[in-house]
Amino acid sequence: MAEAAPKRRWIDRSLAQLVLVRVREFVREPEAVFWTFVFPVLMAGGLGIAFKNRPAEVARIAVLASGAEADTLAAALRRDQALAVQVLDDSAAARELRTGRIAIVVAAGAGGAIEYRYDDTRPEGVVARRMVDDAVQRLAGRTDPVAITEAHVRERGARYIDFLVPGLLGMSLMSSGIWGIGFSIVDARRRRLLKRLVATPMSRGAYLASFVCSRFMVLVLEVGVLLGFTVLAFGVPVRGAAGTLVLVCVLSALAFGAIGLLVAARPRTIEGASGLMNLAMVPMWVFSGIFFSASRFPDAIQPLVQALPLTAVNDALRANLLEGAGLAQLAPELAIVAAWLVGSFVIALKLFRWT
Repeated sequence: MAEAAPKRRWIDRSLAQLVLVRVREFVREPEAVFWTFVFPVLMAGGLGIAFKNRPAEVARIAVLASGAEADTLAAALRRDQALAVQVLDDSAAARELRTGRIAIVVAAGAGGAIEYRYDDTRPEGVVARRMVDDAVQRLAGRTDPVAITEAHVRERGARYIDFLVPGLLGMSLMSSGIWGIGFSIVDARRRRLLKRLVATPMSRGAYLASFVCSRFMVLVLEVGVLLGFTVLAFGVPVRGAAGTLVLVCVLSALAFGAIGLLVAARPRTIEGASGLMNLAMVPMWVFSGIFFSASRFPDAIQPLVQALPLTAVNDALRANLLEGAGLAQLAPELAIVAAWLVGSFVIALKLFRWT
């Protein structure tokens, strides 16, 4: 009687071996490790230090040197701690204003008249004009009919670093998903490894599933390292439910992985794949609100901006982390991400070439 074949261990199965290959490929690439883990932390640290608890801006202004009136005006304006005042001649003031080193030029005329020279398309110029005019009017004896008191409120969630971290997390999910999957597949096709793997007992589904499984393993570290660092170093709030955050990250990683699979479906060279990856990612880097709100772009292109997967991911992460939004509030963003996931994956399977 023939002996029964020994039961195969899970580690000996093709899917497990392929997942181990993906993980080893990632770990053995210092560039991939740097851009996935180190770069987002360094960027969050640098920008967090630069913008954490940043004091109010000081408006840099120039008073034209035109006699005793200019010296008197400059001395009076220097009493306002929100103004950095220097006295310059006409040509120097024009040069400083043109190069953006000062926000406004104040010229004292005859009879106490004041002229403001500034670029009304620059926000700092408009703000400086209001600050200087307020100081000038008070110096002239203006009294405010309403008594004003101030209460400074600094709450976590309203700082720039709080806005930035979800954007960096979304950017990291996008870059590692598209580059991590797309580059590996194209490189294997270029070296004709795909053709050899197809000839083995390995199933094609197991090969593609190995990328998804390895992405999940990296995803835990990718999200944990960045969020852990920013929470400990800068006190970035995490107000939403952990389960909702996990769902957003997992769905986002799958969607960007599907886009990476679509980008890598046909190219045979690294150069061709790099061009397609940049074509897919650069619009999202620019328009999806990583470093500033996507609402700054004109209303005419907002439908396109809001349809980008990274815009939806960033909006969902910010709503969850900073506002504590749940699944019901995130449904529109998650629907956009899911649509990109399904559409990219279906098209990628139809276009995918093994040789």
